[in-house]
Amino acid sequence: MNIQQPIGGLVERIARALERLAPLPLRKPDFDRAQTFVWRAEPEAFVPVIDVNRVPLSLLKGIDAMRDVLVENTLRFAKGLPANNTLLWGARGMGKSSLVKAVHAAVIQEAGTKAGDLKLIEIHREDIGTLPHCLAHLREAKDKRLILFCDDLSFEAPDISYKSLKAVLEGGIEGRPEHVLFYATSNRRHLMPRNELEGVNSRDSWDPANSGRRDAVDEKVSLSDRFGLWIGFHVCSQDDYLDMVRGYAEFYGLEITESDLRGEALEWALARGARSGRVAFQYIQDLAGRLGVRLCQT
Repeated sequence: MNIQQPIGGLVERIARALERLAPLPLRKPDFDRAQTFVWRAEPEAFVPVIDVNRVPLSLLKGIDAMRDVLVENTLRFAKGLPANNTLLWGARGMGKSSLVKAVHAAVIQEAGTKAGDLKLIEIHREDIGTLPHCLAHLREAKDKRLILFCDDLSFEAPDISYKSLKAVLEGGIEGRPEHVLFYATSNRRHLMPRNELEGVNSRDSWDPANSGRRDAVDEKVSLSDRFGLWIGFHVCSQDDYLDMVRGYAEFYGLEITESDLRGEALEWALARGARSGRVAFQYIQDLAGRLGVRLCQT
């Protein structure tokens, strides 16, 4: 009895079925479609974002020093000069992610036509583990200048996805491509919970019994050390907060007296228990709603 033919046919059918189940290869990204993109991990794709959620750089008040540092670093990168991976860390709501998006737009406008090749690509925190796959595609786009951006980056104790980022920032055998830069924002300076750091910095941290935990924390702290540029953001003063409110009110043409604006804005901040750019804009949204004014996306 000849069983070779049936077996051969079965193998061929299995092979065809596996080919149908296999994911389609990612087409070469077309980065000329937009200025900003979002990396989608599954299925892998760079999704263009046409209407970007951002405000003009001139509206970001009270963070002039931070703005100037990031603009200079981004300008150098757009011109093909050396620039640093950057960690923007500190007080929540002070405009860290807004600054990244605003600087990207401002640099394109300032540096001229060639800076149109400067692209901003957002990777979500939960997709950091897929960073090597993302970077494999970005390596091919050597005619562009690509800023890979992760908002609100942090890691909890059991999370090991930070290792993917460490290899990309510095130390991997391939390293970071010259035309790719990494920007991240975080409320945590060392990207990890404070209670873990406090345990390591305590007097008994050098006890041999704690050496394993100390080594694990040191490994995570070394991740933030691999950002060449740190930009710190701190809670704003009352005057800075009111400048933010006035700037928004003037930009959107909201008609209100100075005394009413000041009183309402301070009352709003008191109710929120915080002063920040985010709180200022939330008050402006409430004010615009009451005045019947639409806030146009820029």
